[in-house]
Amino acid sequence: MSRSIIAVDVMGGDYAPEEVVKGAIEAARAFDVKIILVGRQDCIEEILKKHPIDDLPIEIHHAPEVVTMNDAPFEAIRRKKNSSIKVALDLAKSGKAHAVYSAGNSSVILATAMFVLGRLPQVERPALAGIIPTLNGRFVLIDVGGIVDCRPSHLVQFAIMGHVFAKYILNIENPRLGILNIGQETVKGNDLVKKTFSFLEKRPLNFIGNVEGGDVLHGKADVVICDGFVGNVALKIGEGMAEAFLTLIRQEIQKSLLARIGVILVKRSLRNVFKRWDYSEHGGAPLLGVNGIVIIGHGRSKAKAIKNGIRMADQFVTQKINLHLEKGLKEYEAPMLVGRRWYRWAEKIKEIVS
Repeated sequence: MSRSIIAVDVMGGDYAPEEVVKGAIEAARAFDVKIILVGRQDCIEEILKKHPIDDLPIEIHHAPEVVTMNDAPFEAIRRKKNSSIKVALDLAKSGKAHAVYSAGNSSVILATAMFVLGRLPQVERPALAGIIPTLNGRFVLIDVGGIVDCRPSHLVQFAIMGHVFAKYILNIENPRLGILNIGQETVKGNDLVKKTFSFLEKRPLNFIGNVEGGDVLHGKADVVICDGFVGNVALKIGEGMAEAFLTLIRQEIQKSLLARIGVILVKRSLRNVFKRWDYSEHGGAPLLGVNGIVIIGHGRSKAKAIKNGIRMADQFVTQKINLHLEKGLKEYEAPMLVGRRWYRWAEKIKEIVS
């Protein structure tokens, strides 16, 4: 197969465009990918002067407008039709790029991807899949902020898409699926969780039932399912706790000479621990369910995270992940339990921008 072509939104993220361009260059050097840098051409050219690209497969595609973190999805689509996010997705739609990477406004990316690329057959709602480290490996948390108001059929589809992601990207042959809940008993949880449980236990998946928040980091499940509201809160709390823990360690180390000497002795072990919990090692969260490949990076992503996010995009291309998603949704009979009215919001977007 020819090398993957990844369109990179240069203008998205807290450290854009400098760190995004730097990470894209590192990815072009490390992986067999072609990079299309999408953003303000003059800005990109100035940065490239500091980072010579030699004969690397990198080109620039001009996009004059920038989506900020404060832009609302519908307004961004309607008013910024030449934004770097929209133009990058247009390149994927036209086939000029195989995948898109952006560390920009995730709500705008999701809405614009739905508008430009549409959904895979049978998919009701797309979902963001986060990779979370555990004590003995990692698991997929889905959804981590894509869709905050869900129905049982959505969570069933999230489970199937998470299964495919874990199998083909994380190389887990028969992923264990669990529903994030306040208890392991089947009587626990709200109506959404209970109905989802009843649907999943009837499907030929490796469904292990409910998983409590305190168990997920111990590796009880390979895929943990929840709605985007719960998933995003869980993810942000986890990130905050990890950062607070590291801050406490640094503060304690500075309190005594003995502690600083001790750190020298365990420096390598600490580095390995921090590396396992570093989000930049994974690079981003895939937007599963859209008719294309879109990887959304953390807003605080720097060059290392950008590089690894592009690597993930390349993995999705080479593994033909969307073909596996379509097959999985058919094989496990993903339910279509809601009316077409839930799709009308996408049609409204088209009406607004037309």
